[in-house]
Amino acid sequence: MAAWSGWRHWLGRGHGETRPASPHLHHPHDSPVAESPALPLDPDDPLVSHLQRGSGAVEVKTLRLDSAAVRQMTTMNVELVVPLVSQGDVIGVLALGPRRGRQSYSAADRALLTSLAAQVAPAVRLAQLLDQQQAEVEARERMEQELRVAQLIQQTLLPKAVPDLPGWRLATAYRPARTVGGDFYDFIGLNQGRLGIIIADATSKGVPAALVMATTRSVLRATAAQFGSPGQVLARANELLCPDMPPNMFVTCLYAILDPAAGSLSVANAGHPLPFRRHAGDVAELRVTGVPLGLMADAHYEEREITLVPGESILFYSDGLVEAHDRQGEMFGIPRLRHVMERFESDDGTLIDHVLTQLGQFTAPGGEQEDDVTLVTLQRIAADEARQGITSGADGNRWRVLARWDLASEPGNERLAMERVAATVHGLVIPPGRLERLKTAVGEATLNAMEHGNHYRSEIPVQLEVRVSETTLSVRVTDQGSGVSDVPPTVPDLEAKLAGHQSPRGWGLFLIKHLVDEMWVTRGAETQGNDVRVAGDGSHHTVELVVRLGDGDATRQSP
Repeated sequence: MAAWSGWRHWLGRGHGETRPASPHLHHPHDSPVAESPALPLDPDDPLVSHLQRGSGAVEVKTLRLDSAAVRQMTTMNVELVVPLVSQGDVIGVLALGPRRGRQSYSAADRALLTSLAAQVAPAVRLAQLLDQQQAEVEARERMEQELRVAQLIQQTLLPKAVPDLPGWRLATAYRPARTVGGDFYDFIGLNQGRLGIIIADATSKGVPAALVMATTRSVLRATAAQFGSPGQVLARANELLCPDMPPNMFVTCLYAILDPAAGSLSVANAGHPLPFRRHAGDVAELRVTGVPLGLMADAHYEEREITLVPGESILFYSDGLVEAHDRQGEMFGIPRLRHVMERFESDDGTLIDHVLTQLGQFTAPGGEQEDDVTLVTLQRIAADEARQGITSGADGNRWRVLARWDLASEPGNERLAMERVAATVHGLVIPPGRLERLKTAVGEATLNAMEHGNHYRSEIPVQLEVRVSETTLSVRVTDQGSGVSDVPPTVPDLEAKLAGHQSPRGWGLFLIKHLVDEMWVTRGAETQGNDVRVAGDGSHHTVELVVRLGDGDATRQSP
């Protein structure tokens, strides 16, 4: 067989894809056969279609094509090209320099090369498919990792609990899409007992949306502390966000300030879907508009103030709700949402549950969720409920306060707390064993509050509150100090304690946690593990003890 000088191969993937080019190009040289790195071959290059129509090896000097590949081959002193054909597609070419001895390639040489190319092509095609498969796997792993990071950012920044406002019922729902959008909601405690309510949606998906969400949340929180009106807050936030907003991204946001005592709600809107106002079955949009945050500098945001009467409610939502589609491609839409709200009856549960149920029936089980769905509802409790001390909880349940009292921070008063709680819940459906465990937990929590929170200063009381819903009993024990243990519930290890390797701090919380069905600790904006949910403002500390009622009936037994 005749030998030829150095050779190289050009590879294309077919179907519009090309193999990445090597950054180094080496000219053919007089040497034994040696392969150099593959070079890209554009599937749209005229050389590909020319080889597709012909068969076998072709001399480069005979080609009269406006081809970048041919020009490059000519520059590199390529003399002969042999197509690699797999299943009728040209997937690449072998390019050879001059034959040794400066003789021309013979017919036998060409036939041998054509035969060799026919055997090489399937292997090259297989290698291409394996490369493509590996690239897809790596891309999928990167996407999944990005998804996990974005989800972590969102879950970390969403509120851990919903504010409990006497006379009001506040509830939320957040259903993230698999791709992770930029939806978020937040609550901000303001002066004079007012509450800031935020619902927003950062465009884009994944980590970029989550990072913009985190930045926007921080800016809104800082701005809300400086300005007293929603319009001013959005205008200042927009001013801060505009310079650094990534291209083609912005944030829609609705910011409202509630004055619970007066019943007034002031609202400003930065391009977010209009909230719905519902009263006595009548539903209307609360029309207030403005441009999204980060989209246009020097934007002005109008405000609207309304007064909510008892029984009236507001629904804030993200566009993932109204833009959801069924399997036929029909959109849920604003008119349908209005109709759903008009048909809502209190017997159907909470408004949020009703809306989500109707959405689920519309999209059908198993349908893919296209975007985040976020809902926040605010309702002023009807006068008869307010007189009964009925409030709303983080889960939307209706809570009734059975008793609320102060207890001096003096040694031994934990027993008074146990006795008072037992007397308050007398008649509720609580099995005796569960009641005894609750009493012990109340005693431990009260002792902890008096000792670590109030430092046994008798003039600083421990506050206790007993609430009940249809299925659950809650006892809250609140101190007024900052000394409550900041360690998580710790599994007691006596040997470790005696050896000086473990502090007994955290043992009390461990005991309490295992005496009740659930425990919440409020002590500043940090989240503690071990199923203890944490929130608060740091000015006081609350341990909430939750016990499920025996048969789910929270009504008093008949005498």
